[in-house]
Amino acid sequence: MKKTVKQSIKKCCRNNELLAWDLSDLYNGIDDKQINIDLETYKESALSFAKKYKGKLNGLTAKQFFEMAKNCEERSVLGNKIGVFAYLNMVTQMKNADAMTFYQNISEKLNDYGLPLIFLSLELNKLPQSKIDEWLKDGKAAYYAPWLNRIRMFKDYELSESVEEILHEKSVTSGDGWQRLYEETSARLKFVVDGKEYNDSEISKLTLDKDADVRAKAGREIARVFRENAPLFTLIYNMVVKDKAIEDIKRGFSSPVASQNLANRVDDKAVVALAETVRENYANIAHRFYKLKAKWLGVKKLEYWDRNAPLPFESDKKYSWDDAVDTVLKAYNEFSPKLYDLAKDFFNKEHSWIDVPPRDGKRSGAFAMPLPDKYHPYLFLNFIGKQNDVLTLAHELGHGCHMRLSSKQGDLNDATPLTLAEVASVFGEMLTFQSLLKQATSNKEKLCLIAGKVNDMINTAIRQIAFHFFETRVHDERRKGEVSQARLAEIWREEMSASLGKYVNIDSQTEDNWAVVGHFFWKPFYVYAYSFADCLVNSLYQVYQDGKVKDFEDKYLNMLSLTGVRKYDEILKPFGLNAKDTKFWNMGLSLISKYIDELEKLDKLIDKENKSN
Repeated sequence: MKKTVKQSIKKCCRNNELLAWDLSDLYNGIDDKQINIDLETYKESALSFAKKYKGKLNGLTAKQFFEMAKNCEERSVLGNKIGVFAYLNMVTQMKNADAMTFYQNISEKLNDYGLPLIFLSLELNKLPQSKIDEWLKDGKAAYYAPWLNRIRMFKDYELSESVEEILHEKSVTSGDGWQRLYEETSARLKFVVDGKEYNDSEISKLTLDKDADVRAKAGREIARVFRENAPLFTLIYNMVVKDKAIEDIKRGFSSPVASQNLANRVDDKAVVALAETVRENYANIAHRFYKLKAKWLGVKKLEYWDRNAPLPFESDKKYSWDDAVDTVLKAYNEFSPKLYDLAKDFFNKEHSWIDVPPRDGKRSGAFAMPLPDKYHPYLFLNFIGKQNDVLTLAHELGHGCHMRLSSKQGDLNDATPLTLAEVASVFGEMLTFQSLLKQATSNKEKLCLIAGKVNDMINTAIRQIAFHFFETRVHDERRKGEVSQARLAEIWREEMSASLGKYVNIDSQTEDNWAVVGHFFWKPFYVYAYSFADCLVNSLYQVYQDGKVKDFEDKYLNMLSLTGVRKYDEILKPFGLNAKDTKFWNMGLSLISKYIDELEKLDKLIDKENKSN
């Protein structure tokens, strides 16, 4: 029986208050004495682990291997608890010096205390396969097969223990340090529109305003601020890319993207096929859509900041937090009561798992943070009540539900690659969009909803591949020397122009907006995972609509529980999908094309309605 959504959310949404997360499930604050106790336990456990197992793995029985892995997992759970608390405490108050210092100190200590375990993967990878097979014949030991297999994937790319120790120790002051500088700098940026000051999260919301003048002021201000800070961001980005290149070359990776492909468990050719297939569809999807959108906005060409603008005849509806939660949970419940049961806990608990409102010093964007099964995920939002915020909630809630399912595999085994990490989030968005579409009554309302969805799908499937081509070129050129601010701007203009087409204005005014894309700094070559997931979900959703797969909903949830331990081709078999076939990518992209076909039909109908009136 379907549950009543209203009853589930009333506790957390009284008086329409926006939730701030309560991290007391982890610690009661940065002064909590338990933090130092746990840090000491973490430190001592590493030393005792190394003393007990270093140089002795080849002599372990299957039972002893299982005990070792379990010991390692317990330590990993503790480290995750400490590190996640420090990060979550920081991202909501990045102007708080104490929070920033605490995060850096915790990061350094966890890094230092992890040094004694550098030997583990190196020694495991020196073992003959016969030893691994011997262990895995044991039922208990076989539980950790996914963890072992993942370690063995990197066998050919590991360096000596002394070099690995240096890379490990220097990570907090090299790549991680530059990434922290980018995050802190971004959080401190100030944007002024009509005399009012905004942070980077708040200013981006103004580009979604219905008033073209407001959007233009916000867009120009974003461009101005990033242009002024471009020299610093250029330096940071060059250091991030160079740091990665040094390590990649030492490890023997064939290209800058190769290490991420391996971590994602996809071969290089598959990623090339995805990127090229998307590029071949630029004109049929993005260019065609932006031509329509320019018409709807009454301009010959869209300004860069108008790509996500609401349509002039779009409803001004603003969603309260209660309405947003109700809308998303209803959509989840209609698809599967089991998925709903996973989702509602984010809102039902006495201690909130979600941080909702934008505020001064809070990081921009949205994310979901996983934790081991002993705890629960946390969601991070910057909610102001736009329809896009409702879909963002659906997206991050999808992540959260996925994390709850996959964490059951255990902290060592659960390692969902980026390519699959976005599947549940994009699927959650699709469910919510379809639920909203069913409620639409007029052609204009349907057009606005579909246009908004296509807009998001282009941002996910098309634009992220343009980002991928941008960073591929930058990483390739960086190996020959530093890439100047002017050259970064030139590559950005070329890739954006190719993907967005002639109906979007790409000029010198926004040429430094590459620095807005945090993933370039935080996780190089993350971005193609969004397109991978969007195409996968589009194909998956079409299978769901066809109704030919029995018990689709249960198979879908089971798939999410396996993403950390199985390859993408294996988990798609129950749905009759083969992601190694180029037809798979075209099938995913065809759904976007069909939506644009529908938009063209609705556009003609609305023109007729307007003429008749």
